[in-house]
Amino acid sequence: MNPSAESDAPATGGGSGSTNGGGGSGGNGRSGRAPYDLPAVLDIAVAAFNDYGYDATSMGLLAERLGTSKSAVYYHVSSKEDLLRLALERALGELEGILTQPGATDGAADERLRYVLRGAVKVLVEELPYVTLLLRLRGNTELERDALARRREFDNAVSALVEEARDAGTLRADVDARTTTRLLFGMINSIVEWYKPGGSLTQDQLADDVITVAFDGLRVHGAR
Repeated sequence: MNPSAESDAPATGGGSGSTNGGGGSGGNGRSGRAPYDLPAVLDIAVAAFNDYGYDATSMGLLAERLGTSKSAVYYHVSSKEDLLRLALERALGELEGILTQPGATDGAADERLRYVLRGAVKVLVEELPYVTLLLRLRGNTELERDALARRREFDNAVSALVEEARDAGTLRADVDARTTTRLLFGMINSIVEWYKPGGSLTQDQLADDVITVAFDGLRVHGAR
């Protein structure tokens, strides 16, 4: 059976605070073991969505990866879509939050752009599985389409910063602002495919490298 075809309806109404697990498990079906809280369930769900794809990940598969029962998963959420909603809100909320910080709202446009790009790298590294999930959305559901629309709004805000910096004469004006934005985020978004947290390349160094390539390029100054 296709795992995505499995019903996501809770067996006993589930949702918030029901005690479906029993057996001294605190309602999460993990008798004798430390209970999962919602953040832990969400982390494992996001990993499964990234491994198998959201559509192909059933609640039964999530329960198997958690080592618990489906009813225990429903103790925390009412559906698989709830998990996706929480995961996307975590990624998008962090990205959107960058735009409201003083470094993104005060000062010269090029400095604000640097701040936003550095912040985007920071969010990507710190929330790597969640941003990976966001970047892999296909727009198959209304929830996914809404998330993609919010992501476009973030990109549009960056494009506006690029245009403002161009008008101020601090960025070159011979490249279209939207093209510049796509290239910048193409570089940043590719990090999810190769970056390994905990390695020799730190988050700060990675952000420095992205900013250097974006604003200064690769050519040695003065070289022919």
